[in-house]
Amino acid sequence: MAWESRRPLPPAVSPLAGEPIKRADAERLAGVLKAVADPARLRLRLRLRLRLRLRLLSLIQAAPEGEASVSDLTAPLGLSQPTVSHHLRILTEAGLLEREKRGVWAYYRLVPSAIAALAELLTPPRKRASDQGDSLSVTG
Repeated sequence: MAWESRRPLPPAVSPLAGEPIKRADAERLAGVLKAVADPARLRLRLRLRLRLRLRLLSLIQAAPEGEASVSDLTAPLGLSQPTVSHHLRILTEAGLLEREKRGVWAYYRLVPSAIAALAELLTPPRKRASDQGDSLSVTG
């Protein structure tokens, strides 16, 4: 029972819905995803990238109109424009973000179907089953 108290707690807020994820929550979730992604354990550098990309997704989702430009993201992350642009490109190529060019600016927004698929992967099977049971019991 003592070992259970040492396990990291899950984030208080979903990183993909609601308020922007806090750094500590992003670190905990990155640790969970790291463990799932590579049984041989990822290096620290890759873990830091994952944490940054989770924060980017949550900042974009929480932005007005659900979209943000690179200039909207540099200050909250404390990173340079080229670094933020690089990670936005990776997330766009992965299909998690879509990019819309408007004049000299590019705006990024989440791809709802890709985020839903990711959320499905992260939802425990029991929770999915109970949610489906709830939706099946509703009559119209």
